[in-house]
This record gives sequence, C-alpha cells and structure tokens, in this order.
Amino acid sequence: QVHLVESGGGLVQAGGSLRLSCAASGGTFSSYAMGWFRQAPGKEREFVAAISWSGSTTYYADSVKGRFTISRDNAKNTVRLQMNSLKPEDTAVYYCAADRLRGSRGGISQKNTDYDYWGQGTQVTVSS
Repeated sequence: QVHLVESGGGLVQAGGSLRLSCAASGGTFSSYAMGWFRQAPGKEREFVAAISWSGSTTYYADSVKGRFTISRDNAKNTVRLQMNSLKPEDTAVYYCAADRLRGSRGGISQKNTDYDYWGQGTQVTVSS
C-alpha cells in the first residue's frame, strides 16, 4: 500500500507560480505511474497531468499544457507539479495519485478510476 502526502498549495495571484510536491511511502514508488488531478467546488475531479514510472512519458490536460510540468524523482519517492502562469480557473484542491497497473506496463492514464491510491489533497487558490 502506498501512502501519498501532497504539499505546496497556497494562495497566489494570477500569473504567479506554485510547485506542488507529493511524497510517497509504504511501497515501491518507481513501480507506479503517477498522476495529478484537481477538483474545484461543485465540479467533478479532473485530470491534470500524468507521468510514467521512469519519467520518460508525460501527458497533460489541454487546459494546463504549456503552463504546468510534471516530474518525478524515484530516488526521493516524490512527484512534483510545477505550475506557472496560474489563472483563477486553476483554483481547486489538487490530488496526487498512484497507478500500479500502468506503472508495471510503462504507461499512463487520464482516468481517475485507473488510480489505486490517492493523497488527501492540497488547496490551490489563484486570485484575480
């Protein structure tokens, strides 16, 4: 079982940057594909970005492409989300998640139902 803890959220002005981190424990981190999702009030949880176990493959939602960067450090059991040029519509609780199946196959997924473990989330608020 993998335990995930997000950090790095906060309040930032539009156009600013934040870097989210997700620390994993309790499992073999390098065997999992990792993803970031977000959920705004009154909305469904949506995909943000994903990265394969090796870091060689990444994928982004169109809404964040070119502004957000996902990365991982398997030696430190950490996945990060660098968020630049933030917009008010990026305001949400951000969650990291671990996908065991696609991790073993070298793939990634956009579907939240494919992920096995979730963190508790970190709030990101972007003011206009």
